[in-house]
Amino acid sequence: MTPLAAEVNENLAQISNYLVYSSMAVYMLAFFAHIAEWTFGSRSKVGRTAAALTGAKAAAVGAPAVQVRGTGGTAVLDKPKVVTRSAAGTRDVPDGPGAAGGTENGDLYGRIAVSLTTLAFVIEAAGVVARATSVQRAPWGNMYEFSLTFSTVAVGAYLILLALKKNVRWMGLILVTTVLLDLGIATTWLYTASDQLVPALHSYWLWIHVSTAIICGAVFYIGATGTLLYLFRDSYEAKLAGGGTPGRFATSVMERLPSAATLDKFSYRINAAFFPLWTFTIIAGAIWAGDAWGRYWGWDPKEVWSFVTWVAYACYLHARATAGWKGRKAAYLALFAFACWIWNYYGVNILLNGKHSYAGV
Repeated sequence: MTPLAAEVNENLAQISNYLVYSSMAVYMLAFFAHIAEWTFGSRSKVGRTAAALTGAKAAAVGAPAVQVRGTGGTAVLDKPKVVTRSAAGTRDVPDGPGAAGGTENGDLYGRIAVSLTTLAFVIEAAGVVARATSVQRAPWGNMYEFSLTFSTVAVGAYLILLALKKNVRWMGLILVTTVLLDLGIATTWLYTASDQLVPALHSYWLWIHVSTAIICGAVFYIGATGTLLYLFRDSYEAKLAGGGTPGRFATSVMERLPSAATLDKFSYRINAAFFPLWTFTIIAGAIWAGDAWGRYWGWDPKEVWSFVTWVAYACYLHARATAGWKGRKAAYLALFAFACWIWNYYGVNILLNGKHSYAGV
């Protein structure tokens, strides 16, 4: 490489760093906008009235859920569609009005948050592209680059769901918080200067195997978020159905989320849709291992935990399709499966030694 080319690549690496830090600043603004969305959604009198009609108590007396729309200076209550769970013995509870609580101010801040998240996504994606250009290879040769791409894909998947008119804005605050945490860890502890890869990684399988692993992990994260909120919402609905009275904070948050049935269905569909891609990821890794190391499977720690993750998700999908294991039991399996994926990424890479350790952190 000529001195001029080396200088250009170094400048591109610096630009990538600036873009990543800039995206973090914009994500922080989106975080505060989402906080404002949830805050104004809980304070509005009309929003509280609307949210109160979306709980299990309203369903028990046949009252429809309501949402609020603005007509000039007037708030008008609309009747949205009621989403129910078809399985026998489950509750028929309508979805909540969303983080904004059906209020105009809350909705305004929510839209601002989505706009800022979109801007941060574009900046971060540009940072990933600049990093790839600086090293002239796929931008996921170490944990720092993997983390950048992971958070970019996770936000991209969220924005695609929004563009498809899916009701997922409820996860915006959790997503932005997680992305900030991911980028903070990446830039503080995982940062690795731009460098070329070891010969074993110089293969087109790097683009195929690692890219699918990142996509699966990002989408599994979205599914895990839905599963976790499902557990909280299901407990909230069960307490109401049993005549209990949840605390003010729990009520303010839970009553604005989608119903437990909706969250359960959302998580299941996400995990089921991308489980085949995770299967392909493991197969692609085995083929690459055969080319690079002369064997397709050697029970390397990364290979073992990739397989354990696959088994955990397979058990979840099987349990979810079995009547006796639907609901909370299956949800615990889904969270365990995602925990295996997280351990496979952080724990195996940092704490365990194997053939996948040469990439460093």
